[in-house]
Amino acid sequence: MTLLTVVFAAIFCTVLWYRMAPQDEMKVSVLCWIFWGASLMWLVDAVFAYMKQGAAYFTPAPAEMLNDWFLGVSVVALGLVVWLVILLVKDPRGAVKATLFKERKLNK
Repeated sequence: MTLLTVVFAAIFCTVLWYRMAPQDEMKVSVLCWIFWGASLMWLVDAVFAYMKQGAAYFTPAPAEMLNDWFLGVSVVALGLVVWLVILLVKDPRGAVKATLFKERKLNK
């Protein structure tokens, strides 16, 4: 479930990035790299879990599936937070800089 959640997020971000491909103003490519990297990590984890558990890997308990889904959503949320921090630091549209200088002018 974790792998599935992160792969869907990666596909969604890739489609979004491709629609805005010439200008990557909002740094969606970074988000794609984050989600595809997480997808690769969870794929390797799934392969090793299958090697350990065998066919039982494909019949998880409902509680285990729910826990895996919560973990997947947490990974997506963490990826979005990292992307937002990168976006705020890079400030491609200059919004953060303009807001900071506007506040300084008001305080003077």
